[in-house]
Amino acid sequence: MKYIQGQNRSQIQLFTLTLDDAIEADNEVRLIDAFGSHLDLEELGFDMQAGENGRPSYHPGDLLRLFIYGYLNRIRSSRSLEKECKRNIETM
Repeated sequence: MKYIQGQNRSQIQLFTLTLDDAIEADNEVRLIDAFGSHLDLEELGFDMQAGENGRPSYHPGDLLRLFIYGYLNRIRSSRSLEKECKRNIETM
């Protein structure tokens, strides 16, 4: 292919918005994300070394943000947090 291939015009797009555009400006997840991104996780004692074998792990900062969201919304179970994440993404 020596030409840039455009998108098929008859193909329906899965997401018409980016995830960032779908979240309102005053939503609590923006505050949680800003707080979590300014933390020095290594200084706080988080293990930042990723293993070489097996499935890649989630970033500790992402998991911390998820747990903060769960505590703010009274969701403590990891299974409930998983359902909440799927529900919130699918309803956008």
